[in-house]
Amino acid sequence: MELEMAVASLENPQAAETIFIGGGTPSLIGAAGLTRVLNGIRNTFGIAPGAEITTESNPESTSPEFFSQLKEAGYNRISLGMQSASSSVLKVLDRKHTPGRPVAAAKEAKAAGFEHVNLDMIYGTPTETDDDVRATLDAILEADVDHVSAYSLIVEDGTAMARKVSKGELPQPDEDTYADRYEIIDQRLRANGFDWYEVSNWAKPGGECKHNMGYWVDGDWWGAGPGAHSHMGDRRFYNVKHPARYAAQIAAGELPIKETEHLSAADHHTERVMLGLRLKQGLPREIFSAAAHPVIERHIKGGLLQVTAAGNIAVTSAGRLLADGIIADILLSEES
Repeated sequence: MELEMAVASLENPQAAETIFIGGGTPSLIGAAGLTRVLNGIRNTFGIAPGAEITTESNPESTSPEFFSQLKEAGYNRISLGMQSASSSVLKVLDRKHTPGRPVAAAKEAKAAGFEHVNLDMIYGTPTETDDDVRATLDAILEADVDHVSAYSLIVEDGTAMARKVSKGELPQPDEDTYADRYEIIDQRLRANGFDWYEVSNWAKPGGECKHNMGYWVDGDWWGAGPGAHSHMGDRRFYNVKHPARYAAQIAAGELPIKETEHLSAADHHTERVMLGLRLKQGLPREIFSAAAHPVIERHIKGGLLQVTAAGNIAVTSAGRLLADGIIADILLSEES
């Protein structure tokens, strides 16, 4: 229903060039449920030829039959949550899957005909060691996937982990540890046929996630479901989060949008810089204001930024570890 109303609300709806089913554990609804979701998109927005179609999956809720049914339905990319190959790290993260299951699931997906498979990992978990990270990378390489996303742990306020850290029951992750682990990950992946294309993402040639690239280059997307966020032109909006409230608005024939923000040219510029400088390709020099040029030159001299062969401004290998600070420096210079 939301998709039907979404199409009706747009002046010139386009067939989906990428589709990503995520934001929880979509595999819990099974292959039949995911097939219905994809058919709903096909019957409303439509699906462009050659579209990238991804679903996230919890390795424990998958099977060879699950992947075969998804492939038949039209999915062509699978993203699996691995986090770590260490049972002790998984316990700290409160993850329920067994350490070997993500690798087995990735192999099952490839056997079903999926050329594009991603494994997510988290590094910097309290109690994790360098050897735990290396073991996780060993498992990823054994799985023979073509994409890896690696994110440093964020200890969220109000979580059980945050309470344990504050009480001293778990050590507080530190930036030096994050940097060391990032370098271990980057060096190992790059030595085995992967290359980074966004600060936290590596792919083999042709394995880059087109859907995520759409986010990072300020593209448009419609997010459907409770709490889903959307970006269409100069509007950014998100749906009500509570499922009952969401269902009630849908039943009343209303789009379940909770809040809409209208983006100015300055907003678009800020987001383009924040996201674009995390990409290996970087950004054209001309998009930056004159006030930012001295800051950019300082970071070039410091070895954190570089000018690419295409003439773009991009982070260096050393700059990737400090990308957020570099971006903040540039944006602050443009505001002054």
